[in-house]
Amino acid sequence: MAAKNQQTQKPKRKQFSNSNIDRDGSKSKKPKLLASTPPKNLSNKPFNPSNQKPQHPSHSKFKKPESGSENKELTKRERRIQAKELAEARKKKRKPHYTLEQELASLWEKMRRRNIAKEDRSKLITEALQKMKGKIPEIAGSHVSSRVLQTCVKYCSQTERDAVFSELQPHLLTLSCNAYAVHLVKKMLDAASKTQLAGVISSFCGHVASLLRHMVGSVVIEHAYQLGNATQKQELLMELYSMELHLFKDLASIKESRLIDVISKLGLQKSSVLRHMSSVIQPILEKGIVDHSMIHRVLIEYLSIADRSSAADIIQQLSGPLLVRMIHTRDGSKIGMLCVKHGSAKERKKIIKGMKGHISKIAHDQCGCMVLVGIVSMVDDTKLITKFVIRELQATLKEIALDKSGRRFLLQLLHPNCSRYLNSDGLAFLDLSVSSLSAKNDSEVGSEKISRDEESGKEAGKSDTPGENLDEEPTKEAATTDPDVTETESDKIDIPEENLYTAEGGKKDPSLRRRELLVKSGLAENLVDVCIEDAGELLTSNFGREVIFEVAMGGFDGILHPTLDEKLNNLHEAIAALAAKPKSEESEEPEEEHVLENFHSSRTIRKLVLDCPAFASTLWKKSLEGKCQLWAQGHSSKVVSAVWESSNSEVRKMVTEELKPLIDADAGRTAESAG
Repeated sequence: MAAKNQQTQKPKRKQFSNSNIDRDGSKSKKPKLLASTPPKNLSNKPFNPSNQKPQHPSHSKFKKPESGSENKELTKRERRIQAKELAEARKKKRKPHYTLEQELASLWEKMRRRNIAKEDRSKLITEALQKMKGKIPEIAGSHVSSRVLQTCVKYCSQTERDAVFSELQPHLLTLSCNAYAVHLVKKMLDAASKTQLAGVISSFCGHVASLLRHMVGSVVIEHAYQLGNATQKQELLMELYSMELHLFKDLASIKESRLIDVISKLGLQKSSVLRHMSSVIQPILEKGIVDHSMIHRVLIEYLSIADRSSAADIIQQLSGPLLVRMIHTRDGSKIGMLCVKHGSAKERKKIIKGMKGHISKIAHDQCGCMVLVGIVSMVDDTKLITKFVIRELQATLKEIALDKSGRRFLLQLLHPNCSRYLNSDGLAFLDLSVSSLSAKNDSEVGSEKISRDEESGKEAGKSDTPGENLDEEPTKEAATTDPDVTETESDKIDIPEENLYTAEGGKKDPSLRRRELLVKSGLAENLVDVCIEDAGELLTSNFGREVIFEVAMGGFDGILHPTLDEKLNNLHEAIAALAAKPKSEESEEPEEEHVLENFHSSRTIRKLVLDCPAFASTLWKKSLEGKCQLWAQGHSSKVVSAVWESSNSEVRKMVTEELKPLIDADAGRTAESAG
C-alpha cells in the first residue's frame, strides 16, 4: 500500500506545481492540453490512471491541422516516393538541359560521318570550336570530348587549327603525359608549321629525361624527335648526355653529333658524363621503355664511352625479351648485334629464347634481319638456333626467300659475307664492337706477353692501340687498363677507326657451324624443295632470284653437293623445263613472260650457265638445242651467248656448230650495210 500511495502522489506534485504557476499569473510553457483546467470531480481525488477512461483521438483536444494529420499517416517510404514524383513532375515542366559534353558528342556523331559534305562538316566544326573556346585544355584531357577535338583538328581550316594550337601551347607539357590528350598532341605536332614545331621542341627542353621515363610522355617526345631536323634532334639528345649541356644551352649548339667528339671538343669529364647518363638510362630500362629510337641512340652513345663493367651491365640488362622490342630501328639493331657479340653463352641463350614467336617478323624487318644474320654468324650453339630460329622459319621459307630483308638470312648461310648481297654498311654492321669489351681480351693477351717478356729479361711497358695485330713485335697493352694512366691521357690516344672494332665470332669453325645450321638442320633440303616447286616465281623475282641462284650453285664452297646432289639435279631440270616452254606471244603482264625473256630470270639463268657447267649442259639439251635462232634476240640472246661461252667444252662445241651459220649470216649483212 505504501508503494501504491507513492505512485499516486507523483502526478499530484506535477498538478500542484502547475497550479502555483497559474496563481502567479505567469503563462504556462506546457502545451494547451496540459495547461487546461482539470476536469471536475478530480481535484479532491487522487489521480488514478487505471480508472481514467482514455480519450478518443477524435476528441477536439487531440485534433491537429488536417495537413499535419495526413503526413502523420504516411510512412517514410511513401513520403520519399511522393517527393520523387513531385520532383519528376517539376522536371517535366522545365526545358531539357544538355551539358557541353553531350552537345559536343552530338556534333561529333554528325561531323565524323564519311558521306557528309565538306561545307556541312566545316559548319559543324566551327560550331564545336566556338563551344570549346576557352576550355580546350580541359577538354583535351577528357575521355569523350578529346575525340571531338581531334576530329576538329583533323578537318578544320589552318586558321582554326592555329587558334587551337595557341590555346594548347602553354599546356603541352602537361597534356603530353595525359593518356587521352597524347593523341591530340601528336596530331598537333603533325600539323604544326616549322615555327610551331620549333617552339614545341624548345618547350620540351629541360624535361626530356622526365618525359622519356613516362610511359605516355615518351611517345610524345619520340614523335617530336622523329619530326625534328638534325639540329633539333641534337638539341634533345644533348640534354641526356651531360648536366653541363643540360644547363648551358649554348654548349649544345655544336656541330659534332658523336658523343666522343663532343666530349673531346668541350673538354668534358668522361666520368661525370657516364654518371649523368647512367642516372638517365637506368630508370628507363627498369620501366622497360625501350621501344623508341631516341633511347636506342642514347644507349649506343653510352656504350661507345662506357667502361667494361658499365657496358657489361647494360648488355646483361638488355639480353632477353627486352631486346626484341629494340631491333626494329637502325641503332636498336646495332645494340642487338653488340649484345649477341659480347654476351655470354647464358645471355645469348636468353636473347634467342626471347625471340621465340617473333622470328618470322624479325626476318622480314629491314633492321631486325641483321641481328639474325649476326646470330648465325657468331653463336656456336647450333642446336639452340635450329630449335628456336630455323624451325620457325621453315614454315615460311618461300615468303622469306622472296622478301628483300628475309633473303639475307638465307644468303648468309648459303654464301656468307658476300659483298653482292651485303653492302658495305651490312658488312660493317657485322664488325661492330664495344671498344671497352673488345680491349678486354686484347689486354689479357698483352699482359700475358708482358709477363713472358719480364721472365726472359726483355724490356716491357710499351703500349699500342687495341686494334693492332697481336703477332707484331711491339708489346700490346690497352691504355684504359693501366691504372697509372689518367682518364684524359687515355682519351688522347688516337685509335684508327678501321681498327676500333674487331669482329668477334664464336670459337667453332665457321664452315662447321654453317654445315650444322644449313645441312644437318634440314633447312637446305626444304629450301631446295621450295626452289623446285616455285622455280618460276623465284626466278622472275628481284630478290628470290638470288636465293635460287645460290641454291642451284650448291652454295659457297659446294656445301650442298655431297648431300643434295640428286635434288640439285632436279632443280636444274625444273629450270630447264621452264626454259623449254614454247615462246609466248607478247603480253603486257610480266607474270606471263617467258623465263628466257624476263629481265630478272634471263640474267639469273645466264649467270648459272657461266658458273655451273652441269646446268649449262642440262639447259642446252632440254631447252636450247635446235632453237638458237628462235632465242637469238632480246633478253634471251644473253642466255644463248652465255652457253657459247660456257666452260663445258662439249656444250661449247655443239653451240658453235649451231650458231656458226647465224654468225656468218650476220657478218654478211654487216658487210653489205658497210659497203
